[in-house]
Amino acid sequence: MTPMVVVLSSPSGGGKTSITQRLVAQRADCGYSISATTRAARPGEQNGVAYYFLAPDEFERRVQAGDFAEHAVYNGHRYGTLTSELVRVMHGGQHVLLDIEVVGARQVRARFPDAVLVFIVPPSGAVLAERLRGRRTEAAGVIAGRLQQAIDELGAAVEYDYVVVNDEVGMAVAAVNAILDAESRRTSRQRDFAVVLDRLRAEVAAELLRASPAK
Repeated sequence: MTPMVVVLSSPSGGGKTSITQRLVAQRADCGYSISATTRAARPGEQNGVAYYFLAPDEFERRVQAGDFAEHAVYNGHRYGTLTSELVRVMHGGQHVLLDIEVVGARQVRARFPDAVLVFIVPPSGAVLAERLRGRRTEAAGVIAGRLQQAIDELGAAVEYDYVVVNDEVGMAVAAVNAILDAESRRTSRQRDFAVVLDRLRAEVAAELLRASPAK
């Protein structure tokens, strides 16, 4: 198996993080890339588990040092994927799942042209708004800003390889699972594909000799 870079994006509240976490829990061939951010931790979030929470000056220092594979500003906070995270997961022989926004996804596609990009969309605008309100962690003005941002992000969905509707999270996870299974079977991702084909051709040729009538 050749490890893939897999990006999951969605508007805030679209469910990309929940889907990513379930995929990692279900699949031994997938590992999660933990993003870094300058935003404060929400209740229950742990540093190095949900995110690497960095002070703004530390984040900028690491940007200047070239430590990030991608980074972007989202709702006034900086987010990014450390290259060390990609190396950690892929060197372990796993596909690396990135839970990132549109701007970061574009940077990943530029650096990794064969990356698989999946956009998660809510079943309706009303459902998206209700999910954001259900967090009870953000003021009404912040929620309005996230909905405004969602309009722009949904317009970028056509840039992705796949779009999955997250109406029920289990079904959305199943859809992404199917995408990963199909993508991992592409001939271009099979390291030993040519060797296997050569062996099969030789075996078929041997069977042909056995099946041919003796002269």
